[in-house]
Amino acid sequence: MTSTNPDRNCPLCPRLVAFRQKARAKNPDWHNAPVPSFGEATARLLIVGLAPGMQGANRSGRPFTGDYAGDLLYETLQAYGFSSGTYDERPDDGLTLQDAKITNAVRCVPPENKPVGAEITSCRPYLIATMEEMPRLKAVLALGRIAHESLLRTLEQPLARFPFKHGAAHRIGKLTLFDSYHCSRYNTNTRRLTPAMLQSVFSDIREMLG
Repeated sequence: MTSTNPDRNCPLCPRLVAFRQKARAKNPDWHNAPVPSFGEATARLLIVGLAPGMQGANRSGRPFTGDYAGDLLYETLQAYGFSSGTYDERPDDGLTLQDAKITNAVRCVPPENKPVGAEITSCRPYLIATMEEMPRLKAVLALGRIAHESLLRTLEQPLARFPFKHGAAHRIGKLTLFDSYHCSRYNTNTRRLTPAMLQSVFSDIREMLG
């Protein structure tokens, strides 16, 4: 059975390995490795992002920790009862997730924050393993189209049947797949995603989970 998290020196994606080695040489005190999921396997909600950000999770070693995307995501998680403690952009800030788990479709930081198709495919077994170890899983939130499509492939569903749309909820067997634009600084600066829009998605998730 595939582990839920890659080894620190995972060799699967040559381009990402080379990028990781350069990052380690430049910032040896950063995490600079595949970023493990955050949260418990007993959670009913799984949040799937694209990939670690260079200044965020790649530096800190925890998903969405250390950049603006994390500021918005963790604030929203707390507002809807999915976390406790105070988020402080550090993996040792004492923050814990409640009934939620966070992971990424690609576990290593890619150049320009853009993984290629082969890298998404190579990392998918870890997403599959993560979902398989969550027996109570009921809701999955895809942050962005790439995460949405990787989830559909993980669930062996046709992409055309479940198109990505912000605010959509797709019933797939026992799971409900929720879609949101990614909470990146670019999306929020351009108003493609506002805090209210993300809150609306989490409101739907909370209503479904109870």
